[in-house]
Amino acid sequence: MQNWIFDIRSRSFVLLTILFLVLTAFVYFGLTESFDQSVILFFSQNVGDSSLDLIMQYVTESGEVLWMLGFGILMLIIPKTRRVGITLMILIVISTLLTGYIKCGVDRDRPDFDYEGAPFPVPISKDTFALFCEGGYNASYPSGHAARSMIFAIILGYALSERFPRGAYLLFIYPAMISISRIYVLQHYPMDVIGGIVIGIMLAGVMAKRTKLYKIFDKSKTQFS
Repeated sequence: MQNWIFDIRSRSFVLLTILFLVLTAFVYFGLTESFDQSVILFFSQNVGDSSLDLIMQYVTESGEVLWMLGFGILMLIIPKTRRVGITLMILIVISTLLTGYIKCGVDRDRPDFDYEGAPFPVPISKDTFALFCEGGYNASYPSGHAARSMIFAIILGYALSERFPRGAYLLFIYPAMISISRIYVLQHYPMDVIGGIVIGIMLAGVMAKRTKLYKIFDKSKTQFS
């Protein structure tokens, strides 16, 4: 997974930035509205399996910022995973704030559909944080859950890539599940989670490079000096 870690001046970062700007423009000007509405309508009409509904809530709640910060802290206090923990915690905070402010700028309302499936035991989290910005809490683009889950997949996958070069890619199942769950619980449109995934890739690649995450493979030095 070496190609998933890159510098801010790299071609990968530039292309991802252009892609995100294009996606954002499409959403802002309503060019994806028909597609998004048709997908969310399909999901709203196909809920009601109590077991699946509960699974989807558990999946979506696992992407909530406080749970992820807790995992980052756990990684931080273990000497061998300290650099991974630092990288995760920085990325969780940055991605949550960044997606929050972008939501304020794009100001796209969340799906306006009533969930008619099995009732969830706890309220669905929205976890948008943007200081001095009104309306961001009810905005949907891009998805902070999707961004954070992609960050987790890349950082943890990279950390495991030396020992499990192929198995590490299985971690990408997690952001896929998070993205589907956010649509399933009617909190996001498809383009919201796609935009979040792109931001997650951008931030993870650059920050892992800045925190020198590759040093975890140095057998003689596995933590910050």
